[in-house]
Amino acid sequence: MNAVAEIKDLRVEIDGRAVVDRMSLRVPPGKVTALVGPSGSGKTTTGLALLGEYPPGAQVTGEVQVAEGLVGYVPQHPATVLNPARRIGALLHDIARTQVRHLPRSERRAEVRERVLAALTQAQLPDGDVLLRRYPHQLSGGQQQRVVLAQALLLGARVVVADEPTTGQDALTKRRVVERLSAVAERGIAVVLLSHDLDVVRALADEVVIVRTGRVVESGPAERLWTAPAHPWTRTLLAARPTPPTAPESAPPGGAPREIRQPGEAAPGLRVRGLTARHGATTVLRPADLTVRSGTCLAVVGRSGSGKTTLARCLAGLHRDHDGHVLLDGAPLPRSLRARTREQLAAVQYVFQDARAALDEHRPVLDQVARTATRLRGAAPAEARAEADATLGGLGLAPDLVRRLPGQLSGGESQRAALARALLARPRVLICDEVTSGLDPITRRDILDRLIALPRDRDELALILITHDLDVAALATRIAVLEAGEVIEQGPAHQVLTAPGHVFTASLVRASSALSPGPGRPAGE
Repeated sequence: MNAVAEIKDLRVEIDGRAVVDRMSLRVPPGKVTALVGPSGSGKTTTGLALLGEYPPGAQVTGEVQVAEGLVGYVPQHPATVLNPARRIGALLHDIARTQVRHLPRSERRAEVRERVLAALTQAQLPDGDVLLRRYPHQLSGGQQQRVVLAQALLLGARVVVADEPTTGQDALTKRRVVERLSAVAERGIAVVLLSHDLDVVRALADEVVIVRTGRVVESGPAERLWTAPAHPWTRTLLAARPTPPTAPESAPPGGAPREIRQPGEAAPGLRVRGLTARHGATTVLRPADLTVRSGTCLAVVGRSGSGKTTLARCLAGLHRDHDGHVLLDGAPLPRSLRARTREQLAAVQYVFQDARAALDEHRPVLDQVARTATRLRGAAPAEARAEADATLGGLGLAPDLVRRLPGQLSGGESQRAALARALLARPRVLICDEVTSGLDPITRRDILDRLIALPRDRDELALILITHDLDVAALATRIAVLEAGEVIEQGPAHQVLTAPGHVFTASLVRASSALSPGPGRPAGE
C-alpha cells in the first residue's frame, strides 16, 4: 500500500544530543500507526516532523515526505492551540470560508455552516449548534480535543497526528477516543498515534513502532508485536502492564452506595463525614462519608469531573468552600491549609498530577526535598539533607539527578522527587492525585510498586490514590467510586471490580476490560 507520508533516516539533534536518531517510518492511508515509548523517546519530535516543525535550534538531517494534503495535529493539551478569546464557531467558520470562495455569495453562508457541522459530526460532536456558541474554556478536555480534530478534518488533512490523546482519561472516555480515531481511519485518513497507553494502542493500532532514546527498537503489525515481541525492550514494556480487572458477567441493577467491612480491619486514620463541596454557587461534591484506615490504601475512581480532585483538595485543606467534617485520629482538621498547625500540615501530604509544576523551578531538587523536613518537622539542615538524599535514592533517583533543577528531570523523575518531598514530612495520610497518568508503563509500574508498598512498610500511613485507571485501583485495599459528585459505591477492591453493586461501576469495569482484553480475546469483544 502506498504511503501518504514517509520519514527516512531522520536525525534531530539539540545541543549535540540526538533526540531522534535514524528514524524511518511509513504511514499508509486508512491505517493507525502507533509510536510507543517512554517520555523522552522521541515520539512527539517524530510526529511534529510530519508537520515540518522542529524544536528551536535543532539540527535536522534525513527526509520527511508528505504525498498529499495537509497534516493535522491533535496535541496532548488541545486548549493550547485554541484561541481563548474566540468562540468555537468563529474558529471553524474562518477555515470553511476559505474553501467556498468559488461559490456565489448567496450560497456561501449555507455551505460554510454545512461543512462546519459535518466536520463536528465526523469528530463525534453531534450537538454542533450549541457548541459553536461556546468559548474553548467552556468545553471539557475531550470536547476541546474533538474541536481540534474537526479543524483538521475541515482543512482536508490526509494525515492526523494524535499526541497522547487519552492521558488522564477514564476508561469510558478512552473508549470514545478509540471509536473517534477509528472512524477517522475508516474515512481513508492516516492516523499517527503517539502514546504510552498500551491498552489504547492495542485496541486501535494496525502497525506499532516501538521507540527508545530516539531510535526504532522494533516495528511490525500490532498483532505480532502483542503475541511474539522480538526485542527484549518490547517484552519488558509489555510485561510492565498491570493485570486488568475482570469484567462482570452482568451488572446488577440499581445503585445505593454500599460499604463492606472486613473483620479485623485496621483502626481508622482519616474519617470523612457529610462532606459537601462547592465551586461558587455550584455543588460539585454531595454528602460523602469515607474512612481510610492506617496501613491501607483507598483508591478513589470516577470519570473526569466526577469530584475526585475536589474531594482530595478538601482533605488536604486546599479547597475551603465545603461543609462537613474531616477527622484525623478523631480530631477535626481545619478546612483551610492556612489554619492548620505545622503538625497537621505534615500529617496530610498531597502529590499533584503535574509534579514538575509543583516544584520550584529555581531550586535544586535535593534542597526542596530537604526543606520539607526542616520546615514541617524541625529537623536540622544536615540531618534533613541526609534523609532527603537517602529517600530520593530509595525512590530510584541517582545522586547527580537530585542536584539538578526540576526542569532537567523527566516526568517520572519529577514524580519521584515530589513523592520524596511528601514522605519527608512523615505523613499520616498521603494523597496521590493521578500521579501515574502521564507516565510510560515501565516508569508507571515502578512508581506504583513503591506507592503500594508504603502502607505495608509504614503502619501509621493511609494512602489515597485518586485515579481514573481501574488497573491502578485494583492494587488498592478498598475502592470508592464517584459519579457526578456522589460516592455511589465503596468496598474491598476485588469485590467492587469483580461484582460491582452499581450500574455505573459495572460500565467502568466493562469499558476497562474492553480496552485491555485478556489473552485470545480481541479488543472490543
